Amino acid sequence: MKIKDALDITLDMAEQAMDWQELTNLTRGQPFVVERVRLAGNGVAIEGEFELPQLAQLSVEDQIFVTAFVRCHGSIKQMERIFGVSYPTIKSRLNRIMQLLDFVEVDPAPPSAEIVDRLRRGEITAQQALSELEGRT
Repeated sequence: MKIKDALDITLDMAEQAMDWQELTNLTRGQPFVVERVRLAGNGVAIEGEFELPQLAQLSVEDQIFVTAFVRCHGSIKQMERIFGVSYPTIKSRLNRIMQLLDFVEVDPAPPSAEIVDRLRRGEITAQQALSELEGRT
């Protein structure tokens, strides 16, 4: 991705995100709940209480940063060029944003000791234990 293209995308995102920033300014940073969602083009509206997705809860600047990072395929070198800052600055910002987002560990691998214990108890075969230890469950 060329730097100019990335900057154009970043500027477009900034313009789109301004609506959220204006809403955040109105609420003075207080949490808010969306109660009505209208689907563009067909007039269908859904009412209820909807929480904003985590990424939408980030500041406009952080949303732009995350989007640029994804568009750069996670290349910190490209991020350095786009934002004109150093590697430690990019890493620091990523770490700060990471702390704002909840991460869900999906189906974590069991500890090796647990697999060996199950093998000793006869709950799994040696082949199953090897497969699990190699991560091929």
